[in-house]
Amino acid sequence: MSEPLRILVDADACPVKDEIYKVAWRHEVPVTIVANAYLRVPDHPLIARETVSGAFDAADDWIAEQSGPATIVVTADILLADRCLKAGAAVIGPNGKAFTTNSIGAAIATRAIMADLRAGIGNSGGPAPFSKADRSRFLSALDEAVIRLKRVR
Repeated sequence: MSEPLRILVDADACPVKDEIYKVAWRHEVPVTIVANAYLRVPDHPLIARETVSGAFDAADDWIAEQSGPATIVVTADILLADRCLKAGAAVIGPNGKAFTTNSIGAAIATRAIMADLRAGIGNSGGPAPFSKADRSRFLSALDEAVIRLKRVR
């Protein structure tokens, strides 16, 4: 028997937790919210909280270790996305863009270039504000990923 489908969330700065809950409830897929500090989650049998230590990358390490082909990971962390893809997981950013084995190399390279630019010019203002379009794109992408993985299970 194959592993049951589940969603793991890199939750410390995740702006789409409510959307994740909606998809999870609709498809009856368990979700684990992973953070290094206590976060409130809905009192529901499909929603679990995993509070890890405050050590650097503790949440990332836990998520990467739990990832596999039956897992959808939600994270904006490119290096965590890479680790989860290597474990066979599907990975979606909070903006709805999927990380894939074909796109992750370019994302890592862009991350490195941006880090170098920020180091040279100081604070560049950060990413664009999170929009309603990002939220909608995420909801659609997560729903599609769940449906796709349910088909192959």
